[in-house]
Parts: sequence; C-alpha cells; structure tokens
Amino acid sequence: MAPTHPPKIPPPPAPHWVIDLRSLPGNKPRPISSSIPDPPGFTPATGSKKSAKGGAVAATPASASETDDLFLKKAWEIALAPAKAIPMNAIMMYMSGNSLQIFSIMMTVMLFMNPIKALSAVGSTFSRYDNERTHARLWPVKLAFIALQLATIALGIWKVNGMGLLPTTRSDWLAWERERQPLEYSAPIFQGAFPQ
Repeated sequence: MAPTHPPKIPPPPAPHWVIDLRSLPGNKPRPISSSIPDPPGFTPATGSKKSAKGGAVAATPASASETDDLFLKKAWEIALAPAKAIPMNAIMMYMSGNSLQIFSIMMTVMLFMNPIKALSAVGSTFSRYDNERTHARLWPVKLAFIALQLATIALGIWKVNGMGLLPTTRSDWLAWERERQPLEYSAPIFQGAFPQ
C-alpha cells in the first residue's frame, strides 16, 4: 500500500496592494504631439532636445577640448581629496594622545603608510587622464597632490615628535657627546688636617 499524501493547498491570493510587474505596460515613447507640456526644468531621458520646430535634435558628441576639461576636473578632484582627510587625521591624532599605546602607534603608522603609497603611485593615479593634450596641464595637479601628501606626512612627524620618538633634544645624542675637559681643578682644604 502506497503512502497517501495530503492534498496540496494552492497559495493564497496576493494582497490588493501588490503590483504585478508582468502586466505593466511597456516603456512606450511619448508621442511628440502631446497635449501635456513638459514640466519646467524637465529634460527627456533620451538625450535629445526639442528644436523650435518641434522635431528632435540629436545631442552633439563632446569635443576633444571638452573631454580634456572633464579629465582635468576629475584629476583635480583626485588631487585635492587628501586635503579633505587632513583635518580628520589631525583631530584623530590629537584625540589619540601622546602616550605610547597600540592605538596611537597604529594610527601614526597608517598616517605615514598611506601617503607614501600614494606618492609611489602618482604616475598610475593620473595615467588615465594623461594624453598629448593634457600632459602639460597635469603638472600642477600632480604637484598639488604631492604637496598634500607631504602635508599629511608632516602631520605624522608632528605626532611622532609629540610622542617623544624624534631625537630632538640634547639628551638624545649623549652617546656622541665628548667629555668636557676641565680648565682647572679644585680640592677642599680641611683646617685640622695640616699642622701650622
């Protein structure tokens, strides 16, 4: 005798607020002679502009100078990105204190590592924006990027100095100090030690 299974119950109907995505009308283009005007500031998603006669005009492709200007704008955004991180790093360095703890040491190491990695990859960072027309215009961008990375390293040097790890005092260099030679010697005289 084969085991009998209970009859399968059909799933409950979907609630009335559920939208059936299979029955949506397709994305049909709007007729050009629509009686409803576009709202102010609306631009069609197709990228075409209406001419004064009502026909559609195709968008013109960007010229080489416009593309180069966009490249330089993006390069400046990348070059100035470290400037946004310097105040945050300064506050974090100030709040971590000057004592030698694992947290402050790790923060300081990261403050040195990230700019050094960025400085070693300056060419590859800006290589996608470099071409014959933008090569000369990228030098100020690269110099600004390098200057901001060096400012971050200077912040790390300030932190290391505050922690007392930089040899900036005379006592840090005692091993190289020469012994001072006295110009004269003096000895105490006891009055009762010598006969008169």
